[in-house]
Amino acid sequence: MHFGVSNIIFLVVFITAIVLFAKRIMTITRNIKLGKGVDRSDNASERLSTMLRVAVGQSKMVVRPVSGILHILVYVGFIIINIELLEIVIDGALGTHRVLSVLGPLYDLLIASFEILAVGVIIACVVFLIRRNIIKLKRFWSKEMTSWPRSDANIILITEIALMCAFLSMDTADFVLQSRGAEHYHEAGAYPVASLLAPLFNGLSDSALVFVERFGWWFHIIGILCFLVYVTYSKHFHIMLAFPNVYFSNLKSKGQFNNMESVKKEVELMFDPNADPYAAPPPAEEGAVPEKFGARDVTDLNWKQLMDSYTCTECGRCTSNCPANITGKKLSPRKIVMDTRDRLEEVGKNIDTNGGEFKDDGKSLLHDYITPEELWACTTCNACTEACPVNIDPLSIIVDLRRNLVMEESSAPSELVAMFTNVENNSAPWQFSPTDRFNWAQED
Repeated sequence: MHFGVSNIIFLVVFITAIVLFAKRIMTITRNIKLGKGVDRSDNASERLSTMLRVAVGQSKMVVRPVSGILHILVYVGFIIINIELLEIVIDGALGTHRVLSVLGPLYDLLIASFEILAVGVIIACVVFLIRRNIIKLKRFWSKEMTSWPRSDANIILITEIALMCAFLSMDTADFVLQSRGAEHYHEAGAYPVASLLAPLFNGLSDSALVFVERFGWWFHIIGILCFLVYVTYSKHFHIMLAFPNVYFSNLKSKGQFNNMESVKKEVELMFDPNADPYAAPPPAEEGAVPEKFGARDVTDLNWKQLMDSYTCTECGRCTSNCPANITGKKLSPRKIVMDTRDRLEEVGKNIDTNGGEFKDDGKSLLHDYITPEELWACTTCNACTEACPVNIDPLSIIVDLRRNLVMEESSAPSELVAMFTNVENNSAPWQFSPTDRFNWAQED
């Protein structure tokens, strides 16, 4: 066991990264809790099975086989490979070498699988970079995919390639040092990839190999810790949120809208022959805020909708399946979710700046981020929700914003206004008296 300055530096870097990560998680949690309450605690067994199928099993990803299989390779490879992070942390803290080698044959199997998966991750990331930047698939170049969303994806892919290369370089140098019987580098592990790369390192001296091994070790651990913090600001935060987001997804039939209690009570009153329509409404509780119809800003949405915004992978499957978008309409379900997240981040920063209290900035999600034109282009077909690999529901946000347009601003397309009028006057969408509704069935 060797403990010195490098171990102290490692502990400082590690603790700093964990603190920054925890602070960011607290901010995101606070932002999500700005949403209204919604009960998603029912049907625990069904929720668990949905999470296992969709989030763990990646069932929606493989609908598009090429990207789906490659994504699974990166997902499994990156998660499993970082099991070694546990060993790196222990070795860094205690100054040991391959501390988990006490696992014997199991350790050999793990290291061998790590190396093979590392190669798979590199190949998959290269393919993804080609698809995004050379082939330029349409869904990665939509209007909402500005410089930052595109750069974010490339940064992560390049970082993953660099981390896997550092990991393999570290293993190869370690393998050569072990074969030479160098001090501190006892034999441990099986290296199917490193053994193939070893000839590239055989000409280096022991001191040069130690430098390469240490550089790879430091690059890998610092890269992982930086990634841990960075990912909380990135679309890749879905790595952590996908599981709870799918678990708490809406289990109701697609297209089933939630009723607003205030409107529901009015309708029930209309159908109650014993109700007094002129009776005074029950007094509001002291300090109660009058209910807002629909949603105008992010704080009018529920916490699950806000969690959706942080979980979005920006993959564009929702938009590429949207019939309105396909026919050239302005609507992009991905943009709806991205705008919700951007506005929520802005509201969160406002709260931080003003000592924990939101001060009106004259902006709102509706109009300033999302336009009525986008909202009214939606056909409510649920194609976006069905396509999302992490069960995000853009339609629920669209519907709540449209409710606000209609019920708070009395703003709707003329065709809908005519339909509303007919329903009010004729109890049906058509411009016919209820007494004439069956005339079509009369014989000539």
